[in-house]
Amino acid sequence: MSQAVKVGIFATICLIVLAVLIWKIEDINPFHQSGRRIDAIFDTVAGLDDKAAVRVAGVRIGRVDGINLAGQQAKVTMVLEKPVHLTEGTVARISNLGLLGDKYVELVPGPQTARLLPDGVVLRGESPVSFDQAIAKIDKIGESLQGITGQLNAGPGGGGIARLFDSLDATSNEIGALVAENRANVSASMANFNQVSAALAHELPRLASEMERTVGQISRLIDDNRGDVRGSLSNVRELTSRLQTSVDNLNKISGTIASGEGTVGKLVNKDEAYNKVVSTLDSIKGGVDTVSNTLGALQKFRFDLDLNSYALKKDSQSNFFLDIDPQSGRRLYRAGISSTPEGSTKTKTQVITTTLPDGSQQTETIRNVSTEDAKVITALFGYRAPSDLRLWAGLVEGTGGVSAEYPWRHNFQFKVDAFGFNRPDNQRAHLRFTTRWQFNQNLYLLGGYDDPLERSSLFIGGGIRWNDDNIKYLLGAIPKF
Repeated sequence: MSQAVKVGIFATICLIVLAVLIWKIEDINPFHQSGRRIDAIFDTVAGLDDKAAVRVAGVRIGRVDGINLAGQQAKVTMVLEKPVHLTEGTVARISNLGLLGDKYVELVPGPQTARLLPDGVVLRGESPVSFDQAIAKIDKIGESLQGITGQLNAGPGGGGIARLFDSLDATSNEIGALVAENRANVSASMANFNQVSAALAHELPRLASEMERTVGQISRLIDDNRGDVRGSLSNVRELTSRLQTSVDNLNKISGTIASGEGTVGKLVNKDEAYNKVVSTLDSIKGGVDTVSNTLGALQKFRFDLDLNSYALKKDSQSNFFLDIDPQSGRRLYRAGISSTPEGSTKTKTQVITTTLPDGSQQTETIRNVSTEDAKVITALFGYRAPSDLRLWAGLVEGTGGVSAEYPWRHNFQFKVDAFGFNRPDNQRAHLRFTTRWQFNQNLYLLGGYDDPLERSSLFIGGGIRWNDDNIKYLLGAIPKF
């Protein structure tokens, strides 16, 4: 093969490669259909090039086929190479592929129920904020910050912030000295306050009952003397006449009883009626004894009420529990109700059928799973193990689960819950680790880690707990009428 032939073959290959590159760069496709043409009007299209991609939901469906001026705005002509369901309300936006990527036109379709876009429609375009505009806004923010710092430093001789900190330092020193000098007095005052509050807590129910009874008596006294004196005298005369009539009726009734007529007369004059009454009273006494024995059995149970609430990462949860200890063995019972953000899970399936321009139909199924706040029930059976370790099993926040509690040094308690083993969308089991500090007889703080296998949320909160003695005291303080 001669040298000229080799050079000719090499030149031909170079021309073919160059033609392919030109074909790709210019996006020339003589065999492709022209597609649908749509125009959009923008205030500015800075950075958008001819032949740029046109996308819907990030998927390329066409290209830009011309950018021209339309008055003071830019008119962009787009060729849609793929059939797309566009309805009235569709908006064209200029977006970037990443932070420094190429610009393209994003079509945001209108509502599915709206009418299809007619031919020749001009879309409304939305241009992004340019880099120069963003820099100008940042410039203005910097100038505002400089003005604020200048005002803070202003003053006779400057140094306004320094003088402010010096004043705060002097004030804090004076407050510290004042607290140190009066610490003994404050402690004595707090001790006196605690004594007074304890006395008030013991005496207030009785005083409230006495005051309410006194107010009732005064009210009745006022009502009795509110009428006119003449009206009272008239009532006395009428009452005297009625009393005379009542005395006559009593005389008649007593005569009937003495003669043995009627139920009361038979009861007084016949032993058979008397024996039936005595038998009835014995039956009533037996029923009273049965009720008394039942109440005595209930007094053997120990009841604890627990109310707490804590804040999660994006929500909160509140719980109310009733613990029952029969005190006749190692069995325990717990019932409660909780308001939790995972209380109710709803699944909604929506089927959307779209008719394409060519007459074919496209079906899309959308499945939405939502979780709503709801009240859920807890019902557990417990067992008291050695070292006061308590094991629970049953219903935890509406689903099957287990729990374990372990006290430490009287004031601390550690708790682990595991439940929700069949959560939707293949979610793993719900775990919760809780630490509680009982800093008061009835008050405590709690914190821990919730759902580490899925949402991973730290939480902190507090609560109040009433034991059996507190409940008896509260019931005893209720006024009796």
